[in-house]
Amino acid sequence: MKKSITLLALAATLLLTSNVYAETSGEALFEAKCASCHVKMRPSDVSTLSAPPIMGVMRHVKMTYVTKEEAVRFIAEYALNPQESKSVCMADKIKRFGLMPSQKGNVTKDELTLIGAWMYDNFGSRGQGRQNCKSGKCDKTGNGNGNGNCSGNGNGNSKACKGK
Repeated sequence: MKKSITLLALAATLLLTSNVYAETSGEALFEAKCASCHVKMRPSDVSTLSAPPIMGVMRHVKMTYVTKEEAVRFIAEYALNPQESKSVCMADKIKRFGLMPSQKGNVTKDELTLIGAWMYDNFGSRGQGRQNCKSGKCDKTGNGNGNGNCSGNGNGNSKACKGK
């Protein structure tokens, strides 16, 4: 009987601990605080989007902010105080979606730090979205190697380049 109570207490502790962790993980916070507007991956029908997919946003963040620390700091500050002059998104995206509304009161800076770190680790790798290419050709991974623009998703099918 004593063994059963101990096992039950241990199971309850593990269950409660995993729920607390899940609520404070970057991914869980993203799902709760960001995913109603930002989808993770670009859908085939982009007409339904209310905000840019996070994979594209993170690609631009990483192009602008070199280190993870800088990128996470930017994400936390921008989400609480968005300004067009601070945006890393292309002008056509701001025109289409509008400027992101401030998330003050919806999410804390500490939560944004966890979300930003998770986003940095999981999105925005080279080869996602449009890449630059120097020679007017894209390599087989979809990454550019020159001065023109390559469009594709980095899956090896990015052969359409515009440019030199």
